[in-house]
Amino acid sequence: MAARSALHAKPSPRSMAPTSKLFRNPKVPFAFALILADSVLVSLIITYVPYTKIDWDAYMSQVSGFLGGERDYSKLKGDTGPLVYPAGFLYIYSAIQSVTGGEVSPAQILFGFLYIINLGIVLVIYTETDVVPWWALSLLCLSKRIHSIFVLRLFNDCFAMMLLHASLASFLYKRWHLGLIIFSGAVSIKMNVLLYAPPLFLLMVKAMDISGVISALAGAALVQILLGLPFILSHPIAYISRAFNLGRVFIHFWSVNFKFIPEPLFVSKEFAVSLLIAHLVLLAAFTHYRWCRHEGGLLNFLHSRFLSLKRSDFTNSSFKILKKEHIVTTMFVGNFIGIFCARSLHYQFYSWYFYSLPYLLWCTPFPTLLRLILFMGVEICWNVYPSNAYSSALLMCLHLVILWGLWSAPSEYPYLDNKAYKEKRKEK
Repeated sequence: MAARSALHAKPSPRSMAPTSKLFRNPKVPFAFALILADSVLVSLIITYVPYTKIDWDAYMSQVSGFLGGERDYSKLKGDTGPLVYPAGFLYIYSAIQSVTGGEVSPAQILFGFLYIINLGIVLVIYTETDVVPWWALSLLCLSKRIHSIFVLRLFNDCFAMMLLHASLASFLYKRWHLGLIIFSGAVSIKMNVLLYAPPLFLLMVKAMDISGVISALAGAALVQILLGLPFILSHPIAYISRAFNLGRVFIHFWSVNFKFIPEPLFVSKEFAVSLLIAHLVLLAAFTHYRWCRHEGGLLNFLHSRFLSLKRSDFTNSSFKILKKEHIVTTMFVGNFIGIFCARSLHYQFYSWYFYSLPYLLWCTPFPTLLRLILFMGVEICWNVYPSNAYSSALLMCLHLVILWGLWSAPSEYPYLDNKAYKEKRKEK
């Protein structure tokens, strides 16, 4: 009788959870299929598409100087000019040089794995949020330019964005301190990651108390100090001025956006200041009217946090959990605003926001057909070589339409109800 009861006993919810979740969410098996299919595609690209050297020799020259004992950043140079990336870049490419011997072919294989790892992390972000339909995940694998950036160009942007996506995935699982450390590692490879800093800081203030924010920022700062220590101790001014130079002027010819702007205006300080002001205004507007709308605006939100700090009642009992969709939307939109206001976008910079494009498009109130048209239009613009006034103007218009869609979309409540959160944890 006991054996019969055991035979007909229902499996526990805990034992069925992983399997049921897998089949309940069609994104998960489809994501695995995409990874498998894209792995084959990457292998074919590496095997049959000719490699074109752009920055690889310069990277190797800069790394060779570092490995040779040079610690003065002003003396670390390559074919394309002086080294302008923070110390994390040197460590990453020193490891690559030691593994590949500086040869391109094994490096391409390494970057092929990097591409797949990055895709996997991005798919985790998409499957953990309920914004993009399962079939639209395939858009993440359809960019000719992105495949080129990873396995045919070997840019350092690839490592920076992989770490950025890893940090974002950590935030979704409420690992804020770990995420900040990974985020700082991404910044140490390329500073474009700082475009995510303003929305990230807002999310931290929403998600943590003041001690948590300070300790997380301290951990991120410590990463920068430790990575740059050999250079800071020997030639601090050269390191800081070269690795964190925010005033660089890019060459007009290589710009994918603003190519329709005359070169004298493009390189002018007035144009740069105007774009910076536009960037700050857009960030302030989205923060006040979109990201803090349900808190009564930015000023009311900061006032409430100040009162909580003053009364010392910002405790776990009053703590609110951020929705994963709010975290991803705020981060992706904040970065897209920076992309929209960037004076110069080179071809490798497409990796800075491509993986957020499907998510951003499905955040807009546009019909699906228009979303697909916008996606294809952006991809086409990035594959026009060399860029011209027409492709550049079209890209700018497409960005403007997407930005307008993000602004006009309904603003959803950013917090997860405590009761719903507890039930969700029980299910897991």
